[in-house]
Amino acid sequence: MEQDIYLQPTPAIDSDHPAIVQFTLASIEGVSDPREQAVALYYAVRDGVRYDPYRIGTTLASACASATLANGHGYCVTKAVLLAAVARAAGIPARLGFADVRNHLTSDKLRAIMGTDLFAWHGYVEMMVEGSWVKATPAFNRSLCEKTGVNPLEFDGRHDSVFHEFDRRGHRHMEYVTEHGHYPDLPLQLMLEQYQRHYPGMIQAMESAGGVMGDFEAEARADGN
Repeated sequence: MEQDIYLQPTPAIDSDHPAIVQFTLASIEGVSDPREQAVALYYAVRDGVRYDPYRIGTTLASACASATLANGHGYCVTKAVLLAAVARAAGIPARLGFADVRNHLTSDKLRAIMGTDLFAWHGYVEMMVEGSWVKATPAFNRSLCEKTGVNPLEFDGRHDSVFHEFDRRGHRHMEYVTEHGHYPDLPLQLMLEQYQRHYPGMIQAMESAGGVMGDFEAEARADGN
């Protein structure tokens, strides 16, 4: 079947890793309906792993699902990789989607490092639920949303869960600029090449000793977002 490719473990979406399997089983314990399982897994990843755009994972070892789970933090792409992995571990077909988004509410520090508010190759997940592909975006954990005045993205397994255009105060939040399609595994090299094109020097800074460090939740709140 065509969907089989979206059920298999891959180097990045290591859905057969023991820690991934254990996390999956714990997250869907007592839940038998596949749609409800997809919903449970979404919230487990959204709120169980803190959003951290300063540690993006520039190697397969640091960007794979099991590494993100072990770290307890990740950015949009690595959290999407984790959600795809736990979905596959539960028998739910899942694939990665990518888009360029303009983030109007990023922190001043992150905007200065990136030199733009355009987030190239933002990652999300598409899960096959009740016969349809449904988008899910587990990037921003609830505590981050509460501190920055953004409504948390909810997911019911039937409707696409994508970034809000405006925040709670009516300010511009996210704008989808370019869609890059979907992939059965993380296109890490292609993605890093695009990061280098959009943000010259940022990858080297993150790979250097100490890297680029910050507390995005605290920054965004201090900036008044």
